[in-house]
Amino acid sequence: MEIIGIALFIFSLLVAFMIYKSWAMLKEEKIKLQDELNDLRISYMNERDKVVKAEENLIAQREKQIAQEQYIAELQQRFKLEFENIASKLLEEKSAKFTEQNRVSMDIILNPFKDHIKSFEEKVEKVYKSESDERNVLKGVISQLMDQTKQIQEDANNLTRALKGDSKKQGNWGEVILERVLERSGLVKDREYRIQTSLNTDQGSRVQPDVIIDLPDDKHIVIDAKVSLIAYERLVTAENDVDRDVYIKQHLISVKTHIQGLSGKNYHGLNQLNSPDFVLLFMPIESSFGIAVQQDAELFNYAWDRKVVIVSPSTLLATLRTIASIWKQERQNRNVLEIARLSGTMYDKFVGFLTDMESIGRNIKQSQDAYDKALNKLSSGAGNLSHTSEKIKKLGAKATKQIDTKFLD
Repeated sequence: MEIIGIALFIFSLLVAFMIYKSWAMLKEEKIKLQDELNDLRISYMNERDKVVKAEENLIAQREKQIAQEQYIAELQQRFKLEFENIASKLLEEKSAKFTEQNRVSMDIILNPFKDHIKSFEEKVEKVYKSESDERNVLKGVISQLMDQTKQIQEDANNLTRALKGDSKKQGNWGEVILERVLERSGLVKDREYRIQTSLNTDQGSRVQPDVIIDLPDDKHIVIDAKVSLIAYERLVTAENDVDRDVYIKQHLISVKTHIQGLSGKNYHGLNQLNSPDFVLLFMPIESSFGIAVQQDAELFNYAWDRKVVIVSPSTLLATLRTIASIWKQERQNRNVLEIARLSGTMYDKFVGFLTDMESIGRNIKQSQDAYDKALNKLSSGAGNLSHTSEKIKKLGAKATKQIDTKFLD
C-alpha cells in the first residue's frame, strides 16, 4: 500500500509538473499571440491611415483634374480665337510677300502688252494705207466690170424678141438682169441689199421697190428696173433713117414715161427709208440706155429734175462696186474701232490687275509677319503654347495626336 501511495504521489507530481509545463507554454504562447495581435493592430492602423490618405489624395486629384479640364477648355477657346486671328493675318501678309516676289514678273507681262499696243497702232496705219492702194486699183476693177457686163448685154439682146409685146414678162426679165448685176457687185443679199420689200406710204397704200440698197449710217438707195423694149427693137431692126428717127422718138417717150412713173412713187419720201432725194432707174439693155442718152442730151437733167437717176448694167455695176468698197471700208473701220476699244479695255484691266496684285502682295506680307509672330508664340520663348500644351497633356489631358518635336525644341 505504501508503494502504491508513493507511486500515486510521484504520478501526481508528474501530472502537476506537466500541467505547470503546459501552463507555462500556454502563457508564453499567449504573450506571443498578444504581441502578434498588437503588431496586427498597428499594421491595421497604419494601413487604414494609408487608405484615408489615398482617399484624400484621390479626392484632391479629382478636384485638380476638374480644374485642369476647365483650364484646358479655356485654353482651347483662347487658342481657337488666336489661331483664327493668326490665319487672317497670315493671308494678308502672304499676299504682300507674294506681290513683292512677283512685281518684276508683272512688269515683264505688262511691258510686252504695251509693245503689242504699239504694234497694233502700226497695223492700223498699214490698214489705212492698204485702203488707199485699193482705191487706186478701183479704176482698173471698174474697167474689168465693164467687160463682165458684155455678157449681160448679149443675154438681153437674145431675149428681146421673146419678150416683145408682154410688158409683165419684160418687167420680170428686167428684175432678173438687175439681180444678176447685184450678184456680181460684191454686195450680199439681205445684208447690204433687199429685194421686193413691201413698204407703206403715208396714205396707207403699199409699194414694193425692186431693190433697196443699204448704206452705212442707216441710209438707203432704191433701184427699180424699167424695160423700154418695143420701140428699141423696132429701132434696131429699122431699114431706113426715116423709120429709125420715128422709133428713136418713141423710145425716148417710153423712157420718159418710165421716169415720170417712177418719180410719182416718191420712194425717197417714205418714213421707213432714209434715202437720198433720188431713185435709180435701171435700164437692163446697155445699148437701149446708150441710144437714149445719145439722142437726148438733156435726158439726165430731165430725170434728175424728177429725182430719178438713169443707170445701165455697166454704170450700176460700177456704182454697186463702189458701195461694196464703202461697206468694206466701213466694216474695217468698225473693226479697227472695236479692236482699239477692246485693247483699251484690256489695258485698263491689266492696270487694275497689277494694282490688285500689289494689294494682294501687301496683304500676304502682313499675313507672313503675323504667321511668324504666331509661330514664335507657339514654339519660342518661355511658356510658349507648344510647351504649355505638352505639359497639359502630361497632366492627364486626353489627346490622340503628338506635337511635332520641332515645336518643342
